[in-house]
Amino acid sequence: MAMTRNTGARIGLLSIAALSLLAAGCGTERPGHDIAAGAPSRAAAAEPSRPSAPVDFPCPGESPSTAPAHTAGTSGPATPPSDHYAENHGFRDPLPLHGQRRCDGIAAVKRIRNALEPLRTHNDISADSTRRALTALGYPAAKVESYAVDPGVGFLVNGSALCIEGKVNPHFIEANAFAGYPDGTDCKPPRGGH
Repeated sequence: MAMTRNTGARIGLLSIAALSLLAAGCGTERPGHDIAAGAPSRAAAAEPSRPSAPVDFPCPGESPSTAPAHTAGTSGPATPPSDHYAENHGFRDPLPLHGQRRCDGIAAVKRIRNALEPLRTHNDISADSTRRALTALGYPAAKVESYAVDPGVGFLVNGSALCIEGKVNPHFIEANAFAGYPDGTDCKPPRGGH
């Protein structure tokens, strides 16, 4: 019996030693270290190519301090919320503009603010006057919506390359440009979800 226990212990120790060698690996090649100059490592070769992130830059008339400090990335929390609210309603978050489209959006917002400012200062704020001011900028009437909100008027312009939404009231003008919604509903906020 004593011999069986020693043999079992030896086989057990031998198995542990063999597993240790396999876990430690053999050789000196490590991921990230090139074998030959210019040859990619196995880890680098195995990584799928990623599309480059859009680059933001200061737009004409924009000071460097107001320009975005980074390129596109995730802006949400590092860990998902436990109630999944943000995850379930993410389809309602508008897509940001980047690069030249961002500059075009800033210019369009400025033009819209300038066109709506006389309405605000003269307190001539109605859905009809807002719509007329926006179509006078060259936006097709079929692509411009205006509607009453308390207080003032809300609007949505479905431009071909960008969307502009906002509101005007006697106290301020709000306008924001964006690239639509993730589910492809163009400029209108999507309904539903899960």
